[in-house]
Amino acid sequence: MFTGIVKGVFPVSCIESKEQFATLSVALPAELLKGLETGASIAINGTCLTVTAFNDSDVTFDAMQETLRVTNLGDLEQGTPVNIERAARFGDEIGGHLLSGHIHDTVVIDEVIKTPDNTTVFFRFDGRWSDYILPKGYIALNGCSLTIGEEVKDNRFCVHLIPETLKLTTFGRCQVGDRVNLEIDSQTQAVVNTVKSYLKSGRS
Repeated sequence: MFTGIVKGVFPVSCIESKEQFATLSVALPAELLKGLETGASIAINGTCLTVTAFNDSDVTFDAMQETLRVTNLGDLEQGTPVNIERAARFGDEIGGHLLSGHIHDTVVIDEVIKTPDNTTVFFRFDGRWSDYILPKGYIALNGCSLTIGEEVKDNRFCVHLIPETLKLTTFGRCQVGDRVNLEIDSQTQAVVNTVKSYLKSGRS
């Protein structure tokens, strides 16, 4: 499990692409390597991956076909910056909301509006997720726990980003057309699915 509080942006140090499979390494600082073991989980752009090897500077992961299909990890190249979060531990403060690291889809940045103290980013999404993307609801984008803005219309929504979020995540480099990993809030999904199932059954 993860909390959606990204610990920083770090570069892909190596990537080896094969047919429907990729092995990638990310250069991490000593504080994020502390206590790390093979088999541990780390979220890369919000995608839960298993550590297959590591040394004093790099951590290596394998990404399977389905992961590459659903997420933006298939777009990565050597040097690409990615959001990183270590798995949550019992007793950790949950500053965002609980995430599984299982990406539902990607969304595309449609517009970026910058002001001195705030940046608003608009995303286009597949209409099949419209029941779960609600104003003021939780959402995870590239592993960042965020709150959806007031405007959700025509398969488009926005989030408002403070300077600290821009500094600590890849959103400080975002551009129109970028693909971003989307994880729907599990509690929202459960409530919506329950209501839809109830209404479908015809009970009153």
